[in-house]
Amino acid sequence: MPASPVVRVRTPTVEHLRDGLGLGTPRPRLSWLIEGDSPNWRQESYEIELERDFSRSTSGQIRSDESVLVPWPFPPLGSREQVRARVRVWGHDETAPTEWSEPLQLETGLLHANDWSALMVSPRATTERLPVFRREFTVRDDLLQARLYVTALGVYEAEINGERVGDDVLAPEWTSYQHRLLYRTHDITTHLRDGPNAIGVMVADGWYRGRMGWTGRREVYGQDLGLLAQLELTYRDDSRETIATGADWSWGLGPVISSDLYDGEDYDARLLRDDWSIASDGPADWAPAEVLPFDHSVLAAPESPPVRRTETIQPVRVIRSPAGRVLLDFGQNLVGRVQLTVAGPAGHRIELRHAEVLEHGELGTRPLRSALARDVYTLRGGDTEHWEPRFTVHGFRYVEIGGWPSKDGVPPVGAVRAVVCHTDMAATGTFTCSDPLLQRLHDNVVWSMRGNFLGIPTDCPQRDERLGWTGDIAAFAPTAGFLYDCAGMLSSWLRDLAADQEPGGKVPIFVPWVDVWHPGRRDVQAEPLMAGWGDAATIVPWTLYQRFGDAGVLERQYSSAVAWTQALLSLDPRDPRSSSHQFGDWLDPTAPPDRPGDGATDPALVLAAYQVRSLDMIAAMANALDRTRDAVKFQQLAKDRRAVFAEFFASDGTAHRESQTSYALALVFDLLAPNQRRTAGDRLARLVLDSGHRIGTGFIGTPIICDALTSTGHLEAAYRLLQQTESPSWLHPVTLGATTVWERWDSMLPDGTINPGEMTSFNHYALGSIADWMHRTVAGLAPSAPGYREVLVAPKPGGTLSSAGATHRTPYGDVSVSWNLEGRLFTLCLKLPIGTTGWVALPDGSAERAVGSGIHVFTCLLEQPEQTREPVPAVQDQTER
Repeated sequence: MPASPVVRVRTPTVEHLRDGLGLGTPRPRLSWLIEGDSPNWRQESYEIELERDFSRSTSGQIRSDESVLVPWPFPPLGSREQVRARVRVWGHDETAPTEWSEPLQLETGLLHANDWSALMVSPRATTERLPVFRREFTVRDDLLQARLYVTALGVYEAEINGERVGDDVLAPEWTSYQHRLLYRTHDITTHLRDGPNAIGVMVADGWYRGRMGWTGRREVYGQDLGLLAQLELTYRDDSRETIATGADWSWGLGPVISSDLYDGEDYDARLLRDDWSIASDGPADWAPAEVLPFDHSVLAAPESPPVRRTETIQPVRVIRSPAGRVLLDFGQNLVGRVQLTVAGPAGHRIELRHAEVLEHGELGTRPLRSALARDVYTLRGGDTEHWEPRFTVHGFRYVEIGGWPSKDGVPPVGAVRAVVCHTDMAATGTFTCSDPLLQRLHDNVVWSMRGNFLGIPTDCPQRDERLGWTGDIAAFAPTAGFLYDCAGMLSSWLRDLAADQEPGGKVPIFVPWVDVWHPGRRDVQAEPLMAGWGDAATIVPWTLYQRFGDAGVLERQYSSAVAWTQALLSLDPRDPRSSSHQFGDWLDPTAPPDRPGDGATDPALVLAAYQVRSLDMIAAMANALDRTRDAVKFQQLAKDRRAVFAEFFASDGTAHRESQTSYALALVFDLLAPNQRRTAGDRLARLVLDSGHRIGTGFIGTPIICDALTSTGHLEAAYRLLQQTESPSWLHPVTLGATTVWERWDSMLPDGTINPGEMTSFNHYALGSIADWMHRTVAGLAPSAPGYREVLVAPKPGGTLSSAGATHRTPYGDVSVSWNLEGRLFTLCLKLPIGTTGWVALPDGSAERAVGSGIHVFTCLLEQPEQTREPVPAVQDQTER
């Protein structure tokens, strides 16, 4: 019978990965997209075919409409196993299946500790200059394929026969090393040649041995750098040869004089060993490597793409500072490093200093604290040289360049470029609107996410910190899940959260946990239970489930989430001792610069609110996992804790200690009785009005304040708050030229002076969490079932906007929403992919309606909108420009 002419299945994907090489699970989950021009088409069943060992087997026709992270229907895969999988589906009105999809190549990595014969090798050297490891080997002329499985205690770059292996940056990514060390699988078949070959690997301190945190601690995880590498050569006669790190490997000193994530890299090209990564008969001054004790059971395959170079940017202008220094402005605050193309005499030194802003015309380095953020390159001499640091990244927009070998010290056009580095997640979400300042704000949010998703979600990318603060990602996770496919990276990070969690359930304030105060300690007992921070244990997995439809992460993280919530319940918000060490609504603009936790909101109220919030999420998780008894138990606990929270409010819904965040928490977390909500909403709107529609929230209140206003009938107040340009506000930094989201509402003062507070970053995503409201409410695009299987389309126009829109690549395909307002005529355009249902609510209050896949257009007449404020001013050019 002929296949369906209008529907096709795209090549399936596996887990949250871009490709199927080096899988770390024997039962990988598959997903597929269905495309076609048949409106309202729905999958009714599917079949997966597996090609394995030159034979084919199928799952048979499975009656299910699931197409996202579908369970593996075959016997488990073994280590190194290579298979091909393809899919076809049947529709609800079809008697014939679609054509088979193109096949996906799957290959497992080394799934068991005993698959490894490689030993961890080290130079055991105390010199600051970094080591390179080397091994020569011979390849027969009947090679079929070759794989390299590699990781390090530190970060590494590998070359074979002088050619770079892979395109990873700072591999392996930072994990809780005592529990998990990531390795990657590389196909190196094309790197090899018949006869003599050589592999060389540079290793640097990275997070493992480098400086960590603001106290300057080093060697927090260990004193010795290490390399673990296993090359496996498979020949056409099915024989396999393994070249694995061990005592027969050598090491020598490389050209990297020093390298540190905070301080930068010092590279002397005169010291480059021409024979370090190629077969050579030259003089051998290499020393034998030493073998370190190592537990192979901690090795794990990655769950997301690696950190990569994702973009290069040219300077937009050259500045001569008041002190006569040469400054390059790249026009965008970014995270990465600088790439040089230069010629000059041997021994000539070029020094690069990085900063995010200028202060009175000079490089603004005070916010870096003790981080030097300085790279030095010493020329080899002769031909044109190309250089980029290997083992460091910086947060910067401006680079001071000293020693450029020209008369005026200014590099020519094209000689210096910025290389943007971050976890190479697929971009999935866009937002557009008619207000250029709001558009720039959203662009800034995207850039801040890019800069702070580097293996783990960090707080900032520039100063002597760069830690995986749990509170930041708890606030930002919904925004992140819209903008990028970050499910794999955050799922991996959650494994470390659970691994670093105390037996009693306490979650550290940052993950991976390192005691930067007391090196060598693994416990987190010195830290309090921090409400709003440790709740990342519940918020992040629930968000991943809602945004990506991954029930597996709920199952895996459930016990961690329960343990955290039970630990948090051990605190009594009514006891001052329980809230005395809470961060509260961190960086509320009313807090003094030197006391960022001392804001307007009672920390005890924050604690009480998050006790209920995590209980509600645990109950929802339990229901999603069919743990009915657990759900009932946690729902009752949540009811009890709501009664505790109620003590912070009067019976009419007025907070005893009023603040924007107090009301926002009560309203959005649904902590008040129905008769109290109206008063609380009106009081919140009054506080916002009395502030001149300026923001009064910190990390806790900022993600939810516009939701609180919207849900209680104060939409225009929310828009006026969002479009405010005077400080403190989201748009004030934009009017000052910000190109990323700031840590403080006033990180830069209007006179061009950097905020005097000890913590002042110009690239923090937490306050950018308002973008989630912009996606859901301004554009009107939100998930109403896990993974956007059902989509809520409910735009709420307001403020001075005449149009807005958003797109999102869901696990089922691309959704797009756009609206336009001309006079009173509101027009909404919606496009839904196959497999989804849209629930559309127009802003005139008409009844919600359901629509299927395809393109839909809706119109309605609105009341004449009230002009809320003057048109937005032009963007100025002060702090970052």
